Amino acid sequence: MDRKQNVLIVHNYYKIPGGEDTVAANEKRLLEEHGHHVAFYSRSNQELDTLSFWKKLFLPLSFFFSLRTYRDIKRLIREEEIDIVHVHNTLSLISPSVYYAASACKVPVVQTVHNFRFLCPAATFVREGKICEDCVQKGLGCAVRHSCYRGSKAQTLVSAAILKLNRMLGTYRRLFYICLTDFNKEKLLLLNQNGKSRCVVKEERIFVKPNFVWEPETGTVQKKARYIYIGRLDILKGVRVLLEAWKEIPDIELLICGSGPEKEWIEKYIQENRMSQVRMMGLLPHEEVLQLLAESRGLVMPALWYEGQPMVILESYAAGTPVLASDLGNAGAMVVPGETGIRFAPGDAEDLRRAVREAWKIDCWQTKEIYEKLYSPEENYEMLKLIYDHVGEQYECDRETCS
Repeated sequence: MDRKQNVLIVHNYYKIPGGEDTVAANEKRLLEEHGHHVAFYSRSNQELDTLSFWKKLFLPLSFFFSLRTYRDIKRLIREEEIDIVHVHNTLSLISPSVYYAASACKVPVVQTVHNFRFLCPAATFVREGKICEDCVQKGLGCAVRHSCYRGSKAQTLVSAAILKLNRMLGTYRRLFYICLTDFNKEKLLLLNQNGKSRCVVKEERIFVKPNFVWEPETGTVQKKARYIYIGRLDILKGVRVLLEAWKEIPDIELLICGSGPEKEWIEKYIQENRMSQVRMMGLLPHEEVLQLLAESRGLVMPALWYEGQPMVILESYAAGTPVLASDLGNAGAMVVPGETGIRFAPGDAEDLRRAVREAWKIDCWQTKEIYEKLYSPEENYEMLKLIYDHVGEQYECDRETCS
């Protein structure tokens, strides 16, 4: 396809800003910089706080199908002459009705899979602090029994019912998917297991394309004798394992950037163990965080869950800083041992210390090379363009076959 496609990006913001918001904004900017006309349709879950009692009463129905979204998307497709609808998040206000609006207008939909929501109502594959895939193996009722989504049985029931209904209707079969990693693709394909005669998602419609970041303007930096943790201070992020490991590394400084529910525990642990080598930096402007990252000998990612595709790893590679990550899920899969970082056993403080010492001996990393190859804007646009072209061709071919 020679003409630059007109793209409609669709995104439902959560109440708390997150990485998905950044990705949606980045791709909009990237496409516009390369000459595409981009329309942007968004809703925010903050709107839920302003609704009247009666609107809230009937709100769950719109989570299944939003008539407002359906009308808005159809209008935008017509007015903006849209060729492709690219969806990032539909929860809660946009709803799956965006897929049906695009189908009614005979326009293909590309859905970026940021998390595990198509398989897990909580989107995390985590229950009670541990990895759990029961919903894949035993059915969505497991999540309802354990109130996995926000600790609410009612909210989990709605989330599970939306998934179940759209699987039965074949909604997900009509979509094209962008998975951020091969690991995510493998998990998405679990929708087709259990010997079902009709697949839920079509493997030939799944593409793998990572996120990207722009190279930070940190200039020439001198690496300092320290490591850095950047992220939410949460048990699932492995912060307790991190502190346990660093208690036995008194000669190497550790910076902790971020905030979260474990903040007080960490501060108390540092004080009780007299860990003067650990500094709590709190929440800092993004530019300052990137500068600290560029100056560090390594980024530590001790996650105890699968993660999505942590943007901070991309930023670390762009800054020329290796990553020490748990050998688990997406974070571990993004690390090439000895080239872009070191992997260690998840939840194992001793093995984390081993990784720190091993990485300390290596001065030459290939982080910049992997950034240029996979995570730079230029390479990412080429991947996205190829996906859009393929989607357009395959969609037309499928329509001709069905007609």
